[in-house]
Amino acid sequence: MYPARVVRAAGRELRHIIRADTTAHGALRDRVAAIAFITLIVDLICAVLALLLERHVPQTDILSYGSALFWTTTQLLTVSSQIHNPVSFGGRVLDVFMEAYALIVVSTLAGSFGAFLVRRAHERERDAERKASKPAS
Repeated sequence: MYPARVVRAAGRELRHIIRADTTAHGALRDRVAAIAFITLIVDLICAVLALLLERHVPQTDILSYGSALFWTTTQLLTVSSQIHNPVSFGGRVLDVFMEAYALIVVSTLAGSFGAFLVRRAHERERDAERKASKPAS
């Protein structure tokens, strides 16, 4: 019974976030959307750079835009792939940049969710105070 209630509550909160029902929900939605959009742009640009830096280097696995995009996406998601890390100096610098960017994104998302929880708690307290101070009809 308890897990089902938690899942339903999480689903309600997700709907509130998508619709931006409160200030806290809207702020979280805007932050997550901005991070997702910027990360998509970074991914596409880094894939082009990875291909330009690696395509003529012997012993590289990045030989097409598809393989470059796959490699950059897995790096930004901080998961491993079958594609080996870059061989060229420029490719390695790009790899370090993308890893740092991924850590910044994860930290920013954690902070955004923390800020959301605090703002949401304040909103609930304010709503409870309003209900308590409202005269009974």
